[in-house]
Amino acid sequence: MDTVETPPAREDPPARAPGRGWADSRWGGTPALLAVLLALAAVLRVVGIRYGLPFGNLLNPDEQSIVPRAWKLVHGGGGDPHWFDYPTLLMYVNAPFQAWQSEPSYLTARIVAVVLALGSVVTTWWLGRRAYGPHAGAVAAAIATVSTLHVAYSREAVTDIPLALGVGAALALMVTGRIEIAGAVAGLATGFKYPGVFLVVPLVVAAWGAWRRLVTAILLMGLCFLASSPFVLVHRRQALHEALRVQRLARKGWLGFEHDHAAPIAFVDRLWHGLGPVLIVAAVGLTVALIRRSRTDLVLASFVLVYFADLLTLRAHFDRYALPLVPPLAALAGRFRALAPVTLLLLVVPLTWTIRDAKELTRTDTRIVAARWIERHVAAGSKIAADSSTALVGRYDVLQLQLPAPWQAPDPNRDVARLRRDGVDVVVATGAIADRVRAAPDRYPREVRFYDDLRRRADLLFRVAAGGGRAGPWVDVFRL
Repeated sequence: MDTVETPPAREDPPARAPGRGWADSRWGGTPALLAVLLALAAVLRVVGIRYGLPFGNLLNPDEQSIVPRAWKLVHGGGGDPHWFDYPTLLMYVNAPFQAWQSEPSYLTARIVAVVLALGSVVTTWWLGRRAYGPHAGAVAAAIATVSTLHVAYSREAVTDIPLALGVGAALALMVTGRIEIAGAVAGLATGFKYPGVFLVVPLVVAAWGAWRRLVTAILLMGLCFLASSPFVLVHRRQALHEALRVQRLARKGWLGFEHDHAAPIAFVDRLWHGLGPVLIVAAVGLTVALIRRSRTDLVLASFVLVYFADLLTLRAHFDRYALPLVPPLAALAGRFRALAPVTLLLLVVPLTWTIRDAKELTRTDTRIVAARWIERHVAAGSKIAADSSTALVGRYDVLQLQLPAPWQAPDPNRDVARLRRDGVDVVVATGAIADRVRAAPDRYPREVRFYDDLRRRADLLFRVAAGGGRAGPWVDVFRL
């Protein structure tokens, strides 16, 4: 019969004399500490949860891809999203909470996101505890609680935090030897976001030698993925085409990364801004894991290495791509019991960054200020050309200008003379696009010329920028 090596069960340290430490029963022990961390995590994530509302493209444009489709599922659209840039599990999770909404509710979806994020803190604690003991669980949960990267995406109704939740849970099951259940959870993680498929590597490591259990786990992984995204089977060609297209575009790059550092430096920088100096402790933990090479060490290290290797193939260095690395790195950073106080002290740095970012989200977005000005001063029915990442106004005929990208031809509508011929009355430009275009004029000469022409040949009606209680990019409103 196949067997798999299971790490020996770890027990909590024996109770100390009264008053000698947190583990003393009068303080509630580990459950009380976890409750405190979850309370802090909730506070950090709830601040700014209404930012950019009612518009769904200001905090994270990807919310517009998920929330309206989740709403449609329970308002006559059926279970088929007819869209596979992402798997559909997050839409299914959100759909029941959209049932009583008369229109897509981004706030409701963000509340669901916060709940999933708190679940991710719990699974990170569980992973650290099962991998290296109670002290590692406490440190890992504290890292996930204050990580700038984790907090930022916890209040956004997108797929990155759910993937981190699945990664933490699957790895925790692997290090405890629950191979089949780990495979099922890995399938659900992939149902949130396709890169969850990389969990198959630590799954093989965890079940090495127990081939029958490994085959069962991989079959369960595939079945759970298909159960969470069943219409992938119905629209096989469309799903494969759209999933591969998204991966190809990430490898070609997006606007804003044209002159970025090489991928290894760029993603280490993203992790630094998420974890601060704790990243150094995590790197030492990873090094020790590769030297000692216990089953637990290899499970965590294999996922970190294979996932980071995939990041090296990308030219679009979005910080959210590094988020699934937070749970295993947090566990690796927590493995050193003697360094636990130092590691916790170092968390002051990402906590400070997190508070700073949250403070920005308590202000009014400049694009909402511009939208309100347009409603008061531009006649209804006017034709407006607008950059992406601007607040769209429903009472106007809006021409959405295409988002520039290094792999596609320039948008022919980014031409002042053409817009005039087409009867466009107003153009809304924003620094969210223009500043990134100007940072790479060799790649976007036509787009740079468009913004220069607007300033020379159109009348500036209104300008707003960050400051004075406002946050966000500058916005200019021109009349042609």
